[in-house]
Amino acid sequence: MACIWRLSVLCSAQGGRVLLRTPVVRPAHVSAFLQDRPTPGWCGTQHIHLSPSRHSGSKAASLHWTGERVVSVLLLGLLPAAYLNPSSAMDYSLAAVLTLHSHWGLGQVATDYVQASALQKAAKAGILALSALTFAGLCYFNYHDVGICKAVAMLWKL
Repeated sequence: MACIWRLSVLCSAQGGRVLLRTPVVRPAHVSAFLQDRPTPGWCGTQHIHLSPSRHSGSKAASLHWTGERVVSVLLLGLLPAAYLNPSSAMDYSLAAVLTLHSHWGLGQVATDYVQASALQKAAKAGILALSALTFAGLCYFNYHDVGICKAVAMLWKL
């Protein structure tokens, strides 16, 4: 007899095999909710750890997620504004927002795909160095050359 678990995880009572009908990708708060709750009739392992529980209830994680969304929306508004009103303020704003957006994105890639703790720390240190170098390079380009807005306009004229 098969038992059905909440998120479409099926297990066979005879073999104890677990079959996934749908991808089990959940936000951290759902994962933390499911970690230590025994499910009646469960015939396999009771603990599913999809994300670290130390971050699941954290206010900092929630603020970081909100900050990522604010930066993304700010970037959506900043790109047309930079096209319509190219200036040094727009150049430096683009340098900061693009660097921050890419830093957070690459950080999530390292978190998701680098498994070992030491390698993950090294990857994040490398991403931090790359982000600092990128921001410094964009600021140098803005100060000593035409700037990001005018450079993109010059590329579009080609």
